[in-house]
Amino acid sequence: MEHRKETRQFKTEVQRLLKLIINSLYSHPEIFLRELISNSSDAIDKIRFRSQTEPGILGGDTEFKIRIIPDRENRTITVEDNGIGMTYDEVIENIGTIAQSGTKAFLDAIDELKKKDTLAPELIGQFGVGFYSSFIVADKVTLVTRAAGEETATRWESAGDGSYTIEETEKASRGTSVTLTLKKRGEDEPDYLNEWTIRSIVKRHSDFVSYPVVMDVEHEEPIPDAELLKDADGKPIGSTTRKAIREETLNSMKAIWTRNRSEVTDEEYDEFYKHISHDWNPPLARLHLKLEGTTEYHALLYIPSKLPFDLYMREKKHGIHLYCKRVFIMDDCRELVPEYMSFVHGVVDAPDLNLNISREILQQDSLVRNIRKNLVKKIFELLEGLEAGKYEQFYAEFGPVLKIGIPTDHENRERIAKLLRYRTTKSEGRYISLSDYVTRMQPDQEEIYYITGENPDVLLNNPHLERLKEQDIEVVLMTDPIDEWVVQSLRQFEDKKFASAEKGDLDLGKIDDRKKSEFGDFFGFLKNELADKVKDVKASTHLKESLSCLSGDKHDLSPYLEKILKATGQKTEAAKRVLEINVDHAAVANIKFVFEKDRNDPILKDYARLLYDLALVSEGGHVDDPAGFTKTIGRIMAEAVTAEELADKTAIEV
Repeated sequence: MEHRKETRQFKTEVQRLLKLIINSLYSHPEIFLRELISNSSDAIDKIRFRSQTEPGILGGDTEFKIRIIPDRENRTITVEDNGIGMTYDEVIENIGTIAQSGTKAFLDAIDELKKKDTLAPELIGQFGVGFYSSFIVADKVTLVTRAAGEETATRWESAGDGSYTIEETEKASRGTSVTLTLKKRGEDEPDYLNEWTIRSIVKRHSDFVSYPVVMDVEHEEPIPDAELLKDADGKPIGSTTRKAIREETLNSMKAIWTRNRSEVTDEEYDEFYKHISHDWNPPLARLHLKLEGTTEYHALLYIPSKLPFDLYMREKKHGIHLYCKRVFIMDDCRELVPEYMSFVHGVVDAPDLNLNISREILQQDSLVRNIRKNLVKKIFELLEGLEAGKYEQFYAEFGPVLKIGIPTDHENRERIAKLLRYRTTKSEGRYISLSDYVTRMQPDQEEIYYITGENPDVLLNNPHLERLKEQDIEVVLMTDPIDEWVVQSLRQFEDKKFASAEKGDLDLGKIDDRKKSEFGDFFGFLKNELADKVKDVKASTHLKESLSCLSGDKHDLSPYLEKILKATGQKTEAAKRVLEINVDHAAVANIKFVFEKDRNDPILKDYARLLYDLALVSEGGHVDDPAGFTKTIGRIMAEAVTAEELADKTAIEV
């Protein structure tokens, strides 16, 4: 068979990424060892899981371990495992390139952090580019790997200069070795070939890895009595010890989740969190459970303090790792927590779980469903018990994610609703709960008024709120896209129905019937002139100071929801809305006067269009003809000059 060998170029984005890693994360160079050990651990997890259904795949190599080999003479350090290994094509896929979405997200994250003058090493692991951290400390990286069940191995090598070579080679057994040819050591830089440096890095970052991280260590051992040189009196001559090499395990491999809470320190909890999450920030809160009885399992769960950059990416994994009797089953276990709790990281170890379980069976497994129900309950209790400052910190990061549960989890909808927080027209920029809103409602108020949109400051001054403000009624400002689905699904809270402040009539006092009839013909004219824009024109129940606004029927889509749907590529026809006119406004009375004086006056067409455009602008919308809008405003302003001002020549006649 022909021996494959080729030289390839990294993709442009990967080259840029390599430069960023090498130049930007130099203050955390030791993470390269953490990432290589983590990759080895993942590879052993995979072969161990496969061996549950393919027992013969391990052959005689059943003792899993991760070996670190420092070589001072050649200035290399090697991390080697007997995990699942990779084929030639898998090396190209996993090492030669990176998923484009992941690369872009990583680069965007780096750019964002550079603006803040801070760089976080957790980004390396978080975006699955941990292997590349080797180039922080290495001039050259050589990878040799052989996939389980394959006869041929693959060798990959690069100096991080934009290209790499890949070729078929030989390797005695399955697994992967990564050898770093280290850069020349600076005066104040750590010595990564030093035994104690390696020990401290493994202890700090990889102590909880489930497999032995081993290294050959030189130590003194006693010379057996039979081998000692002795004098005539039988006393030893010379040294009684000699140097020997012994394999030593550097990590504790403690399954921290199986230990009693009292035995685990805060530092150990935090380090384990970093190990499973690749998040450099300490967690906000944790939950350590041991349930015994008909359902038995251990769980150690964490709430992050910061929103991961990739949380909203399609390929983002859930943070729960599933084990059975400390045997890794899978990560990304979506069956254990709902989507709206996907930010939770941790481990669940269920000893009674079927080791051969598949994703399809997992969804139907009664034990898994029971664990999920208990975990969700405990996570709710954790969030509900957070002190105010911590909860505000959590909600600022994960509030929009939590809201996904309102339309998707009917069983826990009310409980989620109590965790929601919103700004309101009276909260002075603070976020309050819906329960707080209800306690502050006016004595005769029956509904929770809300308005949706992008910008809270624009919403705060929305003309639809004028009558509500006049009557001292508080309005909830909803500015997350998911809020549109929240109110549709929730419908009510504590027996109070939600009512949109921009749809339907506000039942806050009736408009005088005589005044309605007085404006009937004028409204008919406006409706005819704006027939392509509005479905009706009527006296407003919302306005106090503004001229006009646009409202919808109770079951119409809101303007914000229409905008969201369009942004996601969904075809939606813009629904015609109702033009509401403030019949108490002096300008409206004057326009009506012109109309009654001469219904054919051409200025009336301008006024009609202006009333519509002003309504659009006041809610943050965009007029169809901005140039025409400004020209009309300019002309009307010029014509507003009085006859007296023309007579004394202080103004110019138009």
